[in-house]
Amino acid sequence: MKRVKLTVAYDGTNYCGWQVQPNGITVQEILNQCLSEFTGEKIETIGASRTDAGVHALGNVAVFDTEMRMPGDKFSFALNQRLPEDIRIQKSEEVEMDFHPRYVKSEKTYEYHILNRRFPIPTERFYSHFTYIPLDIERMREAASYLIGEHDFKSFCGTGAQVKTTVRTVKEIQIEKNEDKITIRITGEGFLYNMVRIIAGTLMDIGGGLYPPEKMQEILAAKDRKKAGPTAPARGLTLIGIQYF
Repeated sequence: MKRVKLTVAYDGTNYCGWQVQPNGITVQEILNQCLSEFTGEKIETIGASRTDAGVHALGNVAVFDTEMRMPGDKFSFALNQRLPEDIRIQKSEEVEMDFHPRYVKSEKTYEYHILNRRFPIPTERFYSHFTYIPLDIERMREAASYLIGEHDFKSFCGTGAQVKTTVRTVKEIQIEKNEDKITIRITGEGFLYNMVRIIAGTLMDIGGGLYPPEKMQEILAAKDRKKAGPTAPARGLTLIGIQYF
């Protein structure tokens, strides 16, 4: 028996998120089916990040156990011949049997993409959030600075989340603009349910002039979801990667 780690990229447009569920097709379900058919074993992958419906990934991580004697680095080639075009394994490797993608110390990096112009571009509709309201990225950067470090992010946690604590550590937030595209890049040790999308929605409110940048500090201190901005649409979010230590 060995454990294989997969780095998985996918276009989340046609999936009901990562995790297997009864309501629709998910990335994990497709991966499990493909692995089970290929190995002849009943395979159930364990994922690092349970991305929501419509969210994309360049570097989600999953592991599975198998008796198959194929070297770990060869699974990527075999699976990519069988997976649909919107899911691709970027790397496969054998890891220790006790490696768990959710419990090993790590940092995750997400990007939220915003198309900020007068009219939308059809080819961008699945991979960015469009808004015609001019966004001031300097205001957004100032607001984001209040979120760096360890805080109670209860104001930025989606309703219904079942967690022991809402305290999280955000290591870095970068906000860049290239012509009419704005990218919010956020790195942290872990994120609450919808946390990145709520932060993005709040930053857009501030960038659009609804609140001053220092309002972010007040929202954070309130520990009240109702005080933060809207949950930005899933299509603008991409899990860039996970770094393990």
